[in-house]
Amino acid sequence: MSFGFSVGDFIAAIQLAIKIQKDFADAPSQFKAVSDEVRSLSIVLQDAAVAFPDQELDNERKRSLEDIDRGCRNVLDELQRIIDKNIELSPESGSVGKRIKRVWKRLNWKPEDINQLRSRISTNISLLNAFNGQLTQHGVAKLVRYQEDEGRQTMLKWLTPIDFAAQQSDFIRRREAGTGQWLLESTKFQSWVKTDQQVLFCPGIPGAGKTILTSIMVDYLYANFPKDTNIGIAYLYCNYRRQDEQTAEGLLASLLRQIAQGLYPLPESVKSLYDSHNEKRTRPTFNELSSALQSVAALYSRCFIVVDALDECQASDGCRTRLLTEIFALQKKFGANIFSTSRSIPEISEHFKNNLRLEIRASDHDVRRYLDGHMSQLPKCVQRSSELQSEIKTEIVKAVNGMFLLAQLHFDSLKGKTSPKAIRNTLKKLSTGNDAYDDAYNDAMKRIEGQLDGDEKLAKQVLSWITCAKWPLTTVELAHALAVELGELEFDKENLSPIEDIVSVCAGLVTVDEESAIIRLVHYTTQEYFERTKKVWFPDAETDIAEVCITYLSFNNFEIGICQDDKEFEERLKLNPLYNYASNNWGHHARMSFTQLWPDAAVMGGRERACGRRPAVSEQGR
Repeated sequence: MSFGFSVGDFIAAIQLAIKIQKDFADAPSQFKAVSDEVRSLSIVLQDAAVAFPDQELDNERKRSLEDIDRGCRNVLDELQRIIDKNIELSPESGSVGKRIKRVWKRLNWKPEDINQLRSRISTNISLLNAFNGQLTQHGVAKLVRYQEDEGRQTMLKWLTPIDFAAQQSDFIRRREAGTGQWLLESTKFQSWVKTDQQVLFCPGIPGAGKTILTSIMVDYLYANFPKDTNIGIAYLYCNYRRQDEQTAEGLLASLLRQIAQGLYPLPESVKSLYDSHNEKRTRPTFNELSSALQSVAALYSRCFIVVDALDECQASDGCRTRLLTEIFALQKKFGANIFSTSRSIPEISEHFKNNLRLEIRASDHDVRRYLDGHMSQLPKCVQRSSELQSEIKTEIVKAVNGMFLLAQLHFDSLKGKTSPKAIRNTLKKLSTGNDAYDDAYNDAMKRIEGQLDGDEKLAKQVLSWITCAKWPLTTVELAHALAVELGELEFDKENLSPIEDIVSVCAGLVTVDEESAIIRLVHYTTQEYFERTKKVWFPDAETDIAEVCITYLSFNNFEIGICQDDKEFEERLKLNPLYNYASNNWGHHARMSFTQLWPDAAVMGGRERACGRRPAVSEQGR
């Protein structure tokens, strides 16, 4: 604590008060009132000493407490001086060996002096009681606030566990300093920000940098409307790999959670929704979520709703259309501002035909900033030549034609070239046009196949797992999957590879989201490429993954059977990172493997099921 004051000062005052109280125990009867006052003072000092350490006091309250303590010490010191002056040592009458005791002298203490001293003690008691009351009220308020916050977080997490904030942090971290300014400074964007009820639709070619630009825009909103409780901000990052969880209900619940968490306390509509479903363990319907979202949005003077990658939002079951209908309802009824990005798909563009439109393309300036920021990753022959650096920037900017991702892929293709001639030869062959991505991915796979056998094998295992996995994997899950040894009955931690090595062998096709620890392909076009070509690069992927999952589930430590309670289950998941994925998805990969091995049998099985007959399965298939 500042001002050199601490709980130790209280303890010193308490000890002195207790000593004085003991000394006054055998004082003349007329001083009993002083003794009682000192006893009361020691009690309130102890109360303050107990309450004070747990409090966060501002400077003003710290000064007040220090002043009170000083007043207590002054009056106690004066009492101690009076005691020392008026007590003498005297032989105890009738005692053997002349035992000595402390006795009071005849004290000539005027009544008005006694009353004045008592008044000073009483004043300090009153001040301490008042301060203790403030501390208690503050503590109770903090406890109530803590309990409310705990209940608040429970309700918000109940709405949806999906947290787009982690993705926002990952995306904005990838931004190269100074990029994206063209969007923020554009006339259309500034008009959208400053005018209520505006919609800005930003289509773009694959790999143009739409998601990073969206994160830059979200960051801009929070920077320009900091802690403004009258403005609500919510955003969604649609993801082709998360379509199972990003249902219309799930996405709407996420918007509701983000809009509601900006208000304190939580709106009654959210509490009511939670109360009506939580005990029954049911989930709110789409209409209930819609009603709650609109009631919460009405509490703000302005709302900004941001949706990135609408083209990756599933169109099945009308998910995308239902989501857009609800978002546009917020715009019409409550003046919400809508921002969305997407590939240029006619079905999606139709929803935005009468709104502001701004095409997203990687600007030459942004591509150059990216290349400048990463030039140190290239061989020494590049770092030593400003002329060669200039050539690299010129040729890559010319080749990418607005595709930011392509700039990254072309840049990565230069990393293994150790001479100026090799660099220039590669620059001459940079792919362009409609097939540019496939050419770049083919080139990356050739670089992978040119590595040492162990690195090539590891890279293809990594790519096959990420491509074929039923859901996104964390770095820990993937590392454990790669470390499983077929035929073994125990997991050997010595077989784990560092995640840095796992990423480094993949020729820039794999990245890790730091906030969520998800390891993924760099872009959904990469996923599309491998889904088309996996029979070429890793034809046995489904079989290999199924075997790993089954081997993992056959380890000796699972012989005890099913978990008896949630605590035991949580402990199993913690100790065995791949268990959740393997137990849920081994059957999926086994079926996919069977389909790949015997496609005719799979078709025949489908026909037989359609006719109500059970298909025959070979022993190997079983």
